[in-house]
Amino acid sequence: MTQNVPDFVTMLRAAERSAVHLEMRDVYSVGDEVAEFEEFKRTGHIDLDPTAAWWPAWLGIVRETVGRGVVMRRARIISEPVTDYIRWEHAATPLNIEAGEQVRWLPRRQASDIALPGNDFWLIDDTLVRWNHFTGVGDWDDPKYSVSDDPAVIKLCETAFETVWERGIPHDQYTV
Repeated sequence: MTQNVPDFVTMLRAAERSAVHLEMRDVYSVGDEVAEFEEFKRTGHIDLDPTAAWWPAWLGIVRETVGRGVVMRRARIISEPVTDYIRWEHAATPLNIEAGEQVRWLPRRQASDIALPGNDFWLIDDTLVRWNHFTGVGDWDDPKYSVSDDPAVIKLCETAFETVWERGIPHDQYTV
């Protein structure tokens, strides 16, 4: 287990080939999304302006990373019927795709036979795993992140992600 957790932007800027992200929760409650999510629940509207809220920083680093030839893929394992949060994520995903990420969705019932790690993660160039730690209600835990360069952990994450990706439904084909 690597103890020093590099800044995420630094990790993406160091990526040479791939950055993959596996999300497995049906609800996240992190502070920087609360206002937009509450607005969506009240109105059903989502602001797809890439210059609004926190989007510019994220979309910029995605464009920069993909522009260097790094493939960025995100897979989400979700329960059905989907939660309001997943419905909101799905509605916002076109911005991720426009920036260069590839996104797929896998209904949880199709993941029952996949060996999955206990936490969401990013895997960078098949050499470093960055775990995202959340509380039971979906807010950031303390610490928020940890990393591992253990070959067995990397193999678990790589295999889990690729299996989910293979079974996953491309965003433009998945409806909520």
